[in-house]
Amino acid sequence: MLNTDRLCPGCMKDNAGQSICSVCGYDSSKGNNPPEKLPAKFMIRDRYFVGKVLYSDLSCTVYLGFDTIENKSVNIKEYFPAQIAGRNPDKTVFVARDNQFAFNEGLMEFMDINRKLIGFPLLSLPSTFAVFEENSTAYAVCDTLSGITFKSFLARNGGLLRWEQVRPLILPLIDTAKALHDMSIIHGAISPDTIIVTRSGKLYLTGIPVNAVKGVKKGEESLLGTQIYDGYSAAEQYGIIESDIGEYTDVYGICATIFTAIIGKIPPAANERVKVDTLTVPSHFADELPRQVLVSLANGMQVTPATRTPDIETLKNELIYGETKENTRKAQHAAEKKNKSPDNPTKEEEKKSSGLKYAAIASGITAGLFIIMAVVLIFTVFKDQIFKKDALSNNDIPSMPSQQQIGDVDSAVLESKVTYKIPDLAGKTYAEVMNSEECEHVKLVIKNKDYSTNYSRGQICGQSIAAGESAEHGAVLELTISLGPQELRMPDLLGYSADSAKIELLKLGLLYDNIDIVDEYDSESKPGIVLRQEPVRGERINAEMPVRVYVNSYKGEDNSSYN
Repeated sequence: MLNTDRLCPGCMKDNAGQSICSVCGYDSSKGNNPPEKLPAKFMIRDRYFVGKVLYSDLSCTVYLGFDTIENKSVNIKEYFPAQIAGRNPDKTVFVARDNQFAFNEGLMEFMDINRKLIGFPLLSLPSTFAVFEENSTAYAVCDTLSGITFKSFLARNGGLLRWEQVRPLILPLIDTAKALHDMSIIHGAISPDTIIVTRSGKLYLTGIPVNAVKGVKKGEESLLGTQIYDGYSAAEQYGIIESDIGEYTDVYGICATIFTAIIGKIPPAANERVKVDTLTVPSHFADELPRQVLVSLANGMQVTPATRTPDIETLKNELIYGETKENTRKAQHAAEKKNKSPDNPTKEEEKKSSGLKYAAIASGITAGLFIIMAVVLIFTVFKDQIFKKDALSNNDIPSMPSQQQIGDVDSAVLESKVTYKIPDLAGKTYAEVMNSEECEHVKLVIKNKDYSTNYSRGQICGQSIAAGESAEHGAVLELTISLGPQELRMPDLLGYSADSAKIELLKLGLLYDNIDIVDEYDSESKPGIVLRQEPVRGERINAEMPVRVYVNSYKGEDNSSYN
């Protein structure tokens, strides 16, 4: 194992333990983390060496770290909603009074999000490879990124990029957002501040927030709010529009980020646009940019979710392929016009008919002997054929086979379509099958979650198209994910703290409202631990069953001994 005394907390390079790092300039004698954070050089699980704080948001703190087993730099994400949590002297986390429920709900969401990401590589997201509980909170360990924020990147490039430059940068990020949505993960904070540009020129998403801790209140005072990035956060994130945060929220963030990159200015904040919408595009940009880009940005930055582009796939089709409603309508109109037979002959046909008339006249003139007869015939028998606009009547034209219009095709002569067999996904996790070859012809969507005695929590236990059946390329395959068995065994919680006991029950799948923490005084036992539980250890329970946990309310005021 590497001697961590030689590591610089500011860059995780071996600097032989210098006080001021010769690589990055980090001053170990002065530079340290804020007191409410983990201190630099702290060890987690005797494996992860903690360095400087990289950034914090409303729910998490991210540290530069070092994995002493794999011998590589990492990022360590700690679940730490600072306004409802604090740090004990032993560096464990405590929760402010009356906020345990919100803290635990956020902790479970933090673990759920990061567990979904383990072993699931995405083009524009750092790989996550460890999630665990420690210090009365939870941690996720992922690859570290070397780069700058997209905001800084734009500033270094004059604050403006051409669409031709933005397009290849943003495409992998859009696909990554789509993959997150397929896992029921909404980022909710996409902006130039949460996108990292690496030295290779790739964009990476960071800062996935924990939504469960938002809006925590104490009385009438709001302790936490939504992570807001003015200009990039949608109206529903300000709470001024009654709508949940959804896929359309990330659509707004992506479109606003693209707008900043190609227009060179931050869009007006959505809470101001609700009152007076001042979002405009300068005329010279309107002339230079592809029309589908302008249309897709306008659709994706609508103030209200009901009128906004609903999801990432629609955004991509509009932005990249120009599949807007307007273009689709025009294409249909053009196709209908093209397939509509004209009632009158074309100018070319009229010229041809006119040439025939003059040739007939010339032939009549050269036949001197029959000139009088020809003239008589011209003004009698052939009058209609020679001088009328329609040289031939419809009855004289050989009949042609009629051509059917688009959409009016005999199903019996349709070309047979290529189909593919649906694989059996039962027992596999979503992460295992998402990018697998067996699923490359279908679109996977997590539709339901349900209890299952046959499959562990997180495994696929149902699919909308049965294994072995055939489906066309691009068919939607809806998946049901197992929540584990509905019937459970009550764990042994004796000796646990109240928070730890509740977390254990939540991990089993019990409902929050059915877990009751009750104070019980016992001066002979350790303060704050679980004294007894109902039901008792080993008893069969289910997720809807009420559980009562009795916690020692004794504070240790006297000198009574306890085990």
